[in-house]
Amino acid sequence: EVQLVESGGGLVEPGGSLRLSCATSGFPFRLYAMNWVRQAPGKELEWISGISNSGSTLYKNSVEGRFTISRDNAKNTLYLQLNSLKEEDTGMYYCQKSSAGVILYNIGDPRGQGTQVTVSS
Repeated sequence: EVQLVESGGGLVEPGGSLRLSCATSGFPFRLYAMNWVRQAPGKELEWISGISNSGSTLYKNSVEGRFTISRDNAKNTLYLQLNSLKEEDTGMYYCQKSSAGVILYNIGDPRGQGTQVTVSS
């Protein structure tokens, strides 16, 4: 059974930083691309970043240069470093397992329970 458990969210002031983690189990993590998606209050789920099984990365324009996705295959863990946070980054952040080794986003792919990020002064 695929399990994805996010952590690391919290309340941070604008300009601050957070590091999100996603501990995974139940599948060969190193073989699959992974994504981070988020849902802002009152808005739909949106893809924000992905990393392939070989380490190639992609970012949504609004977060590129501020967020960094990474993975540790030895620990079966996905990360998202969030820097220069803005109030519009507020939302529930989910890690999501892709269906392939390349970066693909399908809203129906497995994701965890999420971790809340709130950016507010």
